Amino acid sequence: MQPNSKIYIAGHRGMVGSAITRRLQQAGFTNFVTRTSDTLDLRDQAAVAAFFQEEKPDYVFLAAAKVGGIVANNTYRAEFLYDNLMIQNNVIHHAHLNGVKKLMFLGSSCIYPKLAPQPLKEEYLLTGTLEPTNEPYAIAKIAGIKLCDAYRSQYGAQFISVMPTNLYGPNDNYDLQNSHVLPALLRKFHDAKANKVEEVVIWGTGTPLREFLHADDMADACFFLMQNYDEPGPINIGVGEDLSIADLARLVQKIVGYEGKLVFDTTKPDGTPRKLMDVSRLHSLGWKAAIPLEQGIRQVYEEKFLQV
Repeated sequence: MQPNSKIYIAGHRGMVGSAITRRLQQAGFTNFVTRTSDTLDLRDQAAVAAFFQEEKPDYVFLAAAKVGGIVANNTYRAEFLYDNLMIQNNVIHHAHLNGVKKLMFLGSSCIYPKLAPQPLKEEYLLTGTLEPTNEPYAIAKIAGIKLCDAYRSQYGAQFISVMPTNLYGPNDNYDLQNSHVLPALLRKFHDAKANKVEEVVIWGTGTPLREFLHADDMADACFFLMQNYDEPGPINIGVGEDLSIADLARLVQKIVGYEGKLVFDTTKPDGTPRKLMDVSRLHSLGWKAAIPLEQGIRQVYEEKFLQV
């Protein structure tokens, strides 16, 4: 990519897309094409076709997706499958038709089998059944990886797929009904402290292990891979370390300064027991995450809730 290359960032207002935009701006890139969902519905094939024919971007970061936590994934199963399939099919296909030089498709660690060996290696894809609660989203993302690979093998397209671990950072979603675990915990503890609530209820047993990557680290990895990587199949983006949901809750409690009680509601689902990314391929290419978890969460909390 050159500083004057025309770059389309699909989903530029979300946590992932906005982080990639910031990273490119830091590197001196200025020629961005963006559309909000109310001006371009990526599920609309004719609209996406017209957009690509008009704009002819050189590079595409496909970060647009319907996303959510365990509740949203399990409740809106049809939308999570249909919307994500339509978004990625339209963008990937019309990127090919309009001569895009390189496209990066962003997936998720949930593509791997529920009971795959840990840490999760890229070759574990499609070796077992998926976690039931987010199966529709995972199937859509797997289809996106395979679609990129199909255009690569049939047409020589430079379409790559990256699989970030659990992300947090600026422009995250803090809605308790459909957010992921870390922003949900920040919101719960902040509200409990502000309202002097005596206890905070955490879903599940607290035993599942999760890995968390700051969105700015993720964007830096995407920028690095767009310039230095061109292979089929997914490549993992993560930190290579995890912690239990209970330990995460206690860390967030400390950062927020909440002094009440933690209660684990074991009637609620835990999800996948562990999701740790094997990031040895990424490390071998020369990239590692730089933002420690406590520092990153503290920074996000201060910016979002304390306006520091």
